[in-house]
Amino acid sequence: MKTSTRPSRRRPADVLPGVHGTARVDRRVASLLPRLRPGDIAVLDALDLDRQTAQALIDARVSAVVDASELISGRYPNLGPDLLAEAGVLLVDGIGAGGLAAVKDGSQVRVHEGQVYAGERAVASGRQLTHDAIATEMTAARQGMVSQLQSFTHNASEFLRREQDLLLHGLGLPSVSTSMTGRPVVVVSDARVMAAQHKRLRPFLREQDPVIVAVDEGADALVKAGVRPHVVMVTALAEPPSAKALRGARDVVVVVEPGAATGVVERLERLGVRCVVFETTATAEDAALLLADAQDPRVIITVGARASLEEFLDRGRSGLASTYLTRLKVARIVDSSAVPMLYSGKVRPRHLLLALLVCLAVVAAAVATTPVGQEWAQDAWTWLSDALADLWSQVS
Repeated sequence: MKTSTRPSRRRPADVLPGVHGTARVDRRVASLLPRLRPGDIAVLDALDLDRQTAQALIDARVSAVVDASELISGRYPNLGPDLLAEAGVLLVDGIGAGGLAAVKDGSQVRVHEGQVYAGERAVASGRQLTHDAIATEMTAARQGMVSQLQSFTHNASEFLRREQDLLLHGLGLPSVSTSMTGRPVVVVSDARVMAAQHKRLRPFLREQDPVIVAVDEGADALVKAGVRPHVVMVTALAEPPSAKALRGARDVVVVVEPGAATGVVERLERLGVRCVVFETTATAEDAALLLADAQDPRVIITVGARASLEEFLDRGRSGLASTYLTRLKVARIVDSSAVPMLYSGKVRPRHLLLALLVCLAVVAAAVATTPVGQEWAQDAWTWLSDALADLWSQVS
């Protein structure tokens, strides 16, 4: 008797439920971000994913994020998961170190209901975060802010111990050719905020001629808006701005931790970009503020700086201490959202002309109500009528 040779009814991989894509795996987020391509599935290990990293993942257009650790641990209400969920990125966390090792970098995987599949086999399992789950956990995490603030004192004192010469005496600041003394300085650290506020800031940028300091991707946002940055601050572990933005700047400053490798300097020099190194454990944004403040500017305007308490805590322990102590050191800071309310622009000649015409109209109306004014008006009307009659007779 013949055995049946009917083909299997397996469903093709592309119709299986879930999100399909190429897995990009790296425990270190800074190393993973430059390798991401649209549609990839980012597999990483980041406890309490912050807003900045989340935005970088969104900009890379990943389809899913799989985390070995907890995206929301409950220590404080970190802003990254909610930002990713709003962008439609599938979120899975808690797959553990074993799950991270089981997912092969560059392999085709499928993520569905908290499972990571390689082919038809589940290689890692975690928890899928929905909008409702994120909202519930964020509410509970706000209770964790108390303990975060209690531990802050130690972190701040450690940062002050490491950077006391820089914060108290300005030692270690690099020398730049751009002079900021007595001039307004605009520090752009968030490309999205710059794109949203550029129209409102345009009168200030055009009329006050400030020194423009760009931090990382902020340089590309400025170039796109038609503004050339004078100084560009580059984080050593981040993807540098475009060569066009770097070459257009007068000064390029690479921010590295003391004793760390400076391979980014060699890469920039190969592009024909001369740069100086700023060794500090402060963030690039805070380093830009310290660099500007040391030259005694008139005012420092920040574009995209973290302002709320939740955004402040979202920066992580090292960034938290850096930001807090930098804000204590730098007093002349104004957020860009306040500039349109504080600066209405210069008085232009057309404004003076309009005011003059209005004044003349008011005076003419006042004079016209007097007997003398009425006589003048009658004489003027008679003269104008005669002049028009003469002109018409000449033309005809």
